[in-house]
Amino acid sequence: MTTLNIENVSKKYGTLETVKGVSLSLQAGERVALLGHNGAGKTTLMRMILGLTPITSGRIEVLGTEAGSRRARSAIGFLPESVAFHGALSGREQLQHFARLKSVSMKRADDLLDRVGLSDAADRKIRTYSKGMRQRIGLAQALLGQPKLALLDEPTSGLDPISRHEFYDIVADLANSGSAVLLSSHALTELEARTDRIAIMSKGNLLADSSLSELRHSAQLPIQVHVTTSEADADRIAAELGGARVNGRSITLTCQQNDKIAMLGQIASLGAVIKDVDVMPASLEDLYRHYSISKEGA
Repeated sequence: MTTLNIENVSKKYGTLETVKGVSLSLQAGERVALLGHNGAGKTTLMRMILGLTPITSGRIEVLGTEAGSRRARSAIGFLPESVAFHGALSGREQLQHFARLKSVSMKRADDLLDRVGLSDAADRKIRTYSKGMRQRIGLAQALLGQPKLALLDEPTSGLDPISRHEFYDIVADLANSGSAVLLSSHALTELEARTDRIAIMSKGNLLADSSLSELRHSAQLPIQVHVTTSEADADRIAAELGGARVNGRSITLTCQQNDKIAMLGQIASLGAVIKDVDVMPASLEDLYRHYSISKEGA
């Protein structure tokens, strides 16, 4: 089922066009990362999905209804980049307020406080919360009502490494329950294994929209292979493989995707002198840079 459908959407402010003919869709249970530098148009696109910013041209539908309609808004959970809450309220009071607005039970609000790791601090005033704790309250309110579409704008900002892992566990649970998740983030490394598709925006244009493996295949960026051998054999092995020796016993090689198996076979044929092999395909950061530069220059 298509949860979000964006068709050729543009947004203009006078002569300035901040979103340019973007088309993107999300199916139920899909996790899509929306990447782009500041000013790329990501937040504007999210605001149009929410119905907060009028569309200049094109169409956005949530569950088959127009963005901004009552049904569309009731299906969305939204976490903005900068969350702001009433400092005089406790975390529990603030979340229960949102729960009443969404006609969600108080027990569900308490369960979500526990899910985001705030049960021990639930009755403290929000003004005493750290940025990461306020971000968790924001995530909890976005999850109220089991949204069919979750829009998460820089959701891990202010979270420590353990909290980031817990956040992505929650995202996985959301997707497994059938919610579509669109998240915008600059933290590229943590997205590689945690999303189903990558959409890259720059200067209002959608430059790429595919799975990580398909983006790698299309970009044809070289693969790095790191070989570890004995220090005595490193120079000889580097010469045989056509690589560069680094850090005493390590050798770095590069090859294209289609040549990977042949290179690994050549390495394996050297026998016991090879102590270890690491294969490192292009990272999401490499791909982001590639698509941003190559498509902008096209």
